[in-house]
Amino acid sequence: MKNVYTVGQINTYIKNMFVQDYLLKRLYVKGEVSNLKYHSSGHIYFSLKDETGTLSCVMFAGQRKGLAFHMENGQQVIVLGTVSVYERDGKYQLYANEIILDGAGLLYEKFEALKKELLEMGMFDPSYKQPIPSYVKRLGIVTASTGAAVRDIINISKRRNPFVQLILYPAKVQGEGAAQSIVKGIKTLDAYGVDAMIVGRGGGSIEDLWAFNEEAVARAIFECRTPVISAVGHETDTTIADYVADLRAPTPSAAAELAVADVREIFGKLESYRLSIRQLMEKNLDYARGCCQQYRLALAAKSPESLIRDKRQLALNDEMLLEQLMKEKLTEAKNQLGIYAERLNGLSPLKKLSQGYAYVMSEKRERISSVEQVKKGEKLSLYLADGEIEAKVEDSRKLSHA
Repeated sequence: MKNVYTVGQINTYIKNMFVQDYLLKRLYVKGEVSNLKYHSSGHIYFSLKDETGTLSCVMFAGQRKGLAFHMENGQQVIVLGTVSVYERDGKYQLYANEIILDGAGLLYEKFEALKKELLEMGMFDPSYKQPIPSYVKRLGIVTASTGAAVRDIINISKRRNPFVQLILYPAKVQGEGAAQSIVKGIKTLDAYGVDAMIVGRGGGSIEDLWAFNEEAVARAIFECRTPVISAVGHETDTTIADYVADLRAPTPSAAAELAVADVREIFGKLESYRLSIRQLMEKNLDYARGCCQQYRLALAAKSPESLIRDKRQLALNDEMLLEQLMKEKLTEAKNQLGIYAERLNGLSPLKKLSQGYAYVMSEKRERISSVEQVKKGEKLSLYLADGEIEAKVEDSRKLSHA
């Protein structure tokens, strides 16, 4: 047996044939979605079918950015992708890069071309985005005068802040002349002088929303001096106006919430600020009262009356101390005087005389203290404690001391 090949070799050969075919590298396939499955990994598995056959398809999680809507079975779509062979199973399938709803293919290509052109011109650059005022007083609205979009914006704006003035420019948002009507509305409200502007409409197909993909509308938004919030369709709908606007809202209702501050939150913040200021004032007042009390006490301590009172007390204390010291000194002096008196009393001649002793004097008034001072027959005066005696010397004898 010659030329026997493995299954893998055949599958690889067939895959190489698919790879070499330029037509299969990038093609649009139209069909009805069936066997749709959103896998937990993020991949999307589905089939495209028509009255003649079925084609297996897969969109990997990394390509999901090319999907602007939620797929459902039965939808008519156009898939841009590459046809190749999955070697393990030996089957070919379409690897999807982009998926759009059928009927919007040409518009989608036009959308991508304009998006790329404006991006290269820098009209999407964040440096050109204007901040939306925190507290809008006059809000401009460019949308249809009837429909859910304007009702939602009005209802939510009035609920959040009934004091905001809403100025509506009733623009045509779909069909012939819609782009020109939207441009005129933007320019009119910009010249009128509103604080912020909502430009948008409710949801719809890409054909319904196409006015917001026109270059004239994009340039009007870019050149507008008033901050613009785009609010076109539902959350999954994206238009050129969304890229150019200063802020994109997923829905008109969300635009109203972004543009109009909730007055209840404002009042809540004001009440919080009031309480904070009051607490801070009370704290400062308490501190000031404490300081005043300290100053009052310090001033009272330095007043003439307080100084005089302190001096009086000091003088009184000194007087009492002086009196105490004087008493102590007098007591000490009295005690010393008593000691001296006792000593003096011991030396007093009168005390000696009272004990039987006599004080002897000669006629010449000289004190006689020895027998050698007198002679026989000499007169002497003897002084006793109670009087004086005149005596005459009869004889004298000197005592001999052993």
